[in-house]
Order: sequence, then C-alpha cells, then structure tokens
Amino acid sequence: MDMDVMDGVLPQPGAHGWDEEDRQRHEMKGPFHLPPGPDAFSFVLYQSTGVCLDEGHKVELLENGTVFERMLEDIRQAQESIHILVYIWRPCELSDRFVEALQERVSAGVHCRVLVDPVGSEEVSGDHDFDQKIERKLVECGVEVHYYRPLAGKVLGRLLGRNHQKLIIVDGRIGYTGGFGIWKVWEGDGRAEENWRDTHVRVEGPAVCRMQLTFSRSWQESGGSLLHPRDLPGPCHVGPVRGAFVDSMGKLGMTDAERMVRIVIAAARKRLWIANAYFTPPNAIMEQLVHKAHEGVDVRVLGPGPVHDVPLVRASQRSTYEQLLRAGVRIWEYQPSMMHAKTVLVDDWLTVVGSTNLDALSLNKLSEGSMVLADPELASKLERCWHRDFEYSKEITLDAGGRTNPWRRLARRATQLMGQDR
Repeated sequence: MDMDVMDGVLPQPGAHGWDEEDRQRHEMKGPFHLPPGPDAFSFVLYQSTGVCLDEGHKVELLENGTVFERMLEDIRQAQESIHILVYIWRPCELSDRFVEALQERVSAGVHCRVLVDPVGSEEVSGDHDFDQKIERKLVECGVEVHYYRPLAGKVLGRLLGRNHQKLIIVDGRIGYTGGFGIWKVWEGDGRAEENWRDTHVRVEGPAVCRMQLTFSRSWQESGGSLLHPRDLPGPCHVGPVRGAFVDSMGKLGMTDAERMVRIVIAAARKRLWIANAYFTPPNAIMEQLVHKAHEGVDVRVLGPGPVHDVPLVRASQRSTYEQLLRAGVRIWEYQPSMMHAKTVLVDDWLTVVGSTNLDALSLNKLSEGSMVLADPELASKLERCWHRDFEYSKEITLDAGGRTNPWRRLARRATQLMGQDR
C-alpha cells in the first residue's frame, strides 16, 4: 500500500483522485467515488470496517454442491479443531456425512464445535428439529454444540437479530464461506428446481484468523468456552491473493456489511455485476447503482426467477427493476432453481463472495460475513460463472417483467421496514 495511505493521512485533493465533494461527505451519504486501484480501496475499507486487503491468500472458487466434497476432505484431515457456524443445518443424507466425519475426528482427539441458528435450522417439511435428529448424535460422540440466541420468549428483536453467517474453519488455517447450508437443496449443480444455485470460497491465509475470531465471538455469546491458543494460530501467508474477511453485526446506524457493499460499488469504474438471492437494496444503494449506470459503468443484476423460497422478497426484488432498467442497468432472473449466491464482480480485479444479501434485513439486523478479494484470476473465474448462468437466465426488460405494480411496491415497503431501527 502507498506510504501516504498507510501513514493514516487522507491524501490531498487530486493526489489520488479524491475531490473536495467526496471529502465533505460523511457516513457515505449519496453516491461517492474512490481513487482507482487495490491500495486505495484497501485504505477506504480499513478506515470504514477495520480490515484491509492483506496479502498472502490462496483462494478456490467453488460452485454449488462441489463445496461439500472439499469441506469434508479438509475436515477428515483436521488435526486440532473444526468450527462450524451455519444458519441452516437440517436432517438429510448430506447432514449424515458431516456428522460421521465429525464423529471420526472427535475420536482422533480433534476439538469439534458446532454453532447453529435455531431460526434457520427449525423444523421443515415434516423433519424433526436439529436438536432431535442431529444435535443428539453430535453431543453423544463429543462434539460441543450451541445455539445462537435461543428463541425463548420470541421477542421481535430476537427474531430479527439472527446469525446468517456460513463459516467452516479447520485448524484455524482453512476457512469456507459463501451461501451454503447443510441441507439437501445445496447439493447438485443448481440446474434442477430442488438444487439451489450458489457460490462459495475456500480460503487459506491471514483472513482465516478473522473468520476464527468471528466464530469465537458468536460462540462465546452462545455459551461456548474461550478457544485455546492453538485454535488461533498467527496469520499464515500461503499465496499471492490480497483479501479481507468483513464480518458484520446488526446495530443502530450503518453496519460494516452496508459499508462494505457501498465501498465495493463505489470502486467500480467499468463493470459492476451483482448476483444476489434477495436483491432488494435500501434506497441509498439503489441511488448508487443508478449513478454508476449513468456514469457508463456496465451494471448487471442476476437474481432468482420463478423458483424462490420467499415470494414476498421476490416481489420486492421486482419492484426495483423499473428504476434500474430506466437508468441502463441490465437484469436477469435465473430460471432452473433458486439462485442463492451472494457475489459481486467489479471491473477485472475485485470480487465479493459470502453470506451478505442485498436487503435491509441482512444489511441492518443479521450477523453476516463476506470475503473481499483483489485478484484478476479469481475475477476471471467468476466472470465465466456468470456467462454460464446467463445461459439459464431470462433477461428482464421494461416490456417483459420490468414494470412495477402496487403489489411489488407494497412488498418493497414491507421488506424495507424489517431493516429499520426499533
């Protein structure tokens, strides 16, 4: 990173592309610009979220069900600890494979800790709850299991303040994040209605320490004991990729999730491609997207189509189309199955993969986490994923599904209310 960035002093106007208007803004009000390049982006990310783009990562992009074979391979080779934090873990054959792998590692002396969100892992389709079918097996073999914010009393704030992160950390050195849950819908190739389309990353490098700390904070809140020093090894530099793990907790004011999203959008100069499962962003982000399109940036949105697990959110998503289309944004809806990915591709060097949805709930109330990665090779791989998805998607126009209506406007009001401070 440039020394005049690292010394903690904001560059003077014109030195790196900053202008007086940008310097006068606070709390990221309205559209704004960043100086070009990873160094300036890292500086803004650091002063806004507390993390910067560290060097030393090795990253694998994993689509759909391919992530599970890789996870289970790493779990079976664990020597010290396995930490799993998921929003959804439900009974199925895939769950049985994870339980079996954890049982084997516990017998080998590996410390295994599992943290689930009781809202995401509730009873569904006649299956028994997590605690009846899965927790019992894990606890009996020595896995420590806790629930994030149990629903006793079901207070509204407790119902909204959930942990939506998806993290698996092995030996404090290998981390996974993305859109996955441990359930049957994440198996397959995302081309059939019962198999969701999703994207994940496997990471080695300094950002895994941040993932482990994120797990630790939620683990302690849920009644888990402090981790041992061996569970938190120092940063290990193993590859050439620069990256950061940005975690976020719901709070009053702007969360780190929203800061991260707005900074990533601001970084776009040529291309801004967003794939998101619950695309109904707050008005400030909508304004940013429109502004980028007006500047000539190639802005594209890929969202779920007719297969959607929350019809209200799909209607809210479609309420954004008319404004975006009139600004020049291109929009596609994925047709074969639920499109559950949460990715962003900026220009030819910046990518985001994680759990963060572009809706008011994720950006304001939920615990979320995403990897932000500066790597042209990874950006190229994600672009190829996009082009494959286009083949299975329908482009939306003003005359073909893009105009709003009263139902869509009402749905958007409802979804935006979920993110308001209470």
